[in-house]
Amino acid sequence: MRKSQKGFSLIELLIVVAIILIISAIAIPSLIGSRMAANEASAVASLRTINTGEVTYNNTYPGTFAALSSLGPDSPGCPNPSAANACLIDNVLANATTAATAKSGYMFNINATAGTYTSEAEPANQNSTGTRGFCSDQDMDLFYVAVGGGFSTCTTANATPL
Repeated sequence: MRKSQKGFSLIELLIVVAIILIISAIAIPSLIGSRMAANEASAVASLRTINTGEVTYNNTYPGTFAALSSLGPDSPGCPNPSAANACLIDNVLANATTAATAKSGYMFNINATAGTYTSEAEPANQNSTGTRGFCSDQDMDLFYVAVGGGFSTCTTANATPL
């Protein structure tokens, strides 16, 4: 007489694995899209933070705008704000200039002159961390370009307003 076996058969396990793979194939692309959308929203919020920092910097040091690193702190707690380290943005954003130091998948740059500035955000990995580049200027208007490709591609002259 044969004992009844406990557990699952190989066929039953294969069916469960196949169902999990099908569900994963459907869900993963939307999760990646959601992550890129979140990265883009974070980049826009960071540009708004940079704009606020630039306005404050210009009010504190009239007639000038700061480079990205100058808006950040010189040390934790920022005991001595100065024109070189104004302590207006956090250290992560102030140093997010390369793919290795990117903030939420985006790199940032500021082109500052005496009376104007342009701040830019570009995906660290195109089509992986984001699909659009963003920029803003001293008028605090936000723009985007559909395809990133370097900090010089998003200018207020060739970009679409947000």
